[in-house]
Amino acid sequence: MNTKRSISILLSIILIIVSLTACRSENTDPAEKSDIYHFENYENSEVFNIKKVDLSEDLAAICTSYQFTYLSDGLKINAYISIPNALAQTQKPGKCLMYNHGGNRDYGKLEKETTASACALCGRIVVASQYRGCGGSEGNDQFGGDDLNDVIRLIDLCENRFSFIDMDDFCVLGASRGGVMTYPAARKDNRIKRIIAMSAVTDLFDCYESSDDDMKQVLIETIGCTPQENPEEYKMRSAVYWADEIKIPVLIIHSKGDQRVSYSQAEDLYMKLKNNIECRFISHDDNNHCVPQQEDIAAIREWLNSK
Repeated sequence: MNTKRSISILLSIILIIVSLTACRSENTDPAEKSDIYHFENYENSEVFNIKKVDLSEDLAAICTSYQFTYLSDGLKINAYISIPNALAQTQKPGKCLMYNHGGNRDYGKLEKETTASACALCGRIVVASQYRGCGGSEGNDQFGGDDLNDVIRLIDLCENRFSFIDMDDFCVLGASRGGVMTYPAARKDNRIKRIIAMSAVTDLFDCYESSDDDMKQVLIETIGCTPQENPEEYKMRSAVYWADEIKIPVLIIHSKGDQRVSYSQAEDLYMKLKNNIECRFISHDDNNHCVPQQEDIAAIREWLNSK
């Protein structure tokens, strides 16, 4: 009887040890593994379908990129991350730039080398979301509505899951429609420390009024209404109407002849920001839209390295 009891106790102890070991293995922080930048180590129930991206030879010499999927409001959202090779060699956490792309639905979606190109430009880790309804992500594009959660959720992952990211100077670059994702995100989330706005939308009323019928229809379909039907939906996406709530430094880059997002949007926002926060405005006399010039690249690098 005592022997059987001893065996029973021993088996119970073994089962407990096995159970605890399994739990500890399952919950091991990837940072505890030998290479904190080996992104495949971060696969879990929230971040999955991680795949290394084949880059051009020039970009591959500078950085390593991955495509992955994450959950936002229960939707599967696709994303990219690019990591400078030189930074990975240090095995120390690095600074990050989030890139919020322009366009709507699949127009303007991230391509496989988008974040890698940005990484080569700025020398930081670059992370970017496709947003819902874009680039194979589930859900519907809302042009800065609930899809703003996809941006916030990705910042959550950068802070809480990706231990190789230093959140001390987390910056965001918003291009074109990306302004609709960047300014409201900074309004809500104090983890964003600085903004770069390139050809960025800051006034959706102006966008609607100055657009052709096709773009008007895009705004109606994604936002769900016209500005006349529900002005509040357009205001909450338009930084010019709540500029006093932007509390962090902003670098604005915009061309005077931009036909997609009027120069006046950048000018109006700058006039409201310049006396309250650190704000720099670079303007060009051409009609470029989201095409950085050499001056812009130098300014972005300086802006990112100014802290």
